[in-house]
Amino acid sequence: MPSDCVFCAIAAGDLPADVVYSDDDVVAFKDRGPQAPVHVLVIPRTHVADIGAAAADPSVAAALLAGIAQTATALQLRDYRVVFNTGAGAGQTVFHVHAHVLAGRALKWPPG
Repeated sequence: MPSDCVFCAIAAGDLPADVVYSDDDVVAFKDRGPQAPVHVLVIPRTHVADIGAAAADPSVAAALLAGIAQTATALQLRDYRVVFNTGAGAGQTVFHVHAHVLAGRALKWPPG
């Protein structure tokens, strides 16, 4: 765990977050700058930089996908979008893989 990773600190309980779901493998919490009425970040407790690194570790990838589904169930979401930003050019600002779960309004395509 990098000492300067804010998401590692949230996963460890060292920084506060508005947690909506957690288990042994993931933590899901409300985004501080929501882009939809429901905007939750789902992170693995294991530090990996991005979705490519998560895909290289099947246990992390499976836990992350299961955590997304469990979060949607916990929030009673029927329709939702999942977004992964990979790299600074795509908008990733925290280099600990995280899924954005967006819901609560009609989401248009293409997204921006």
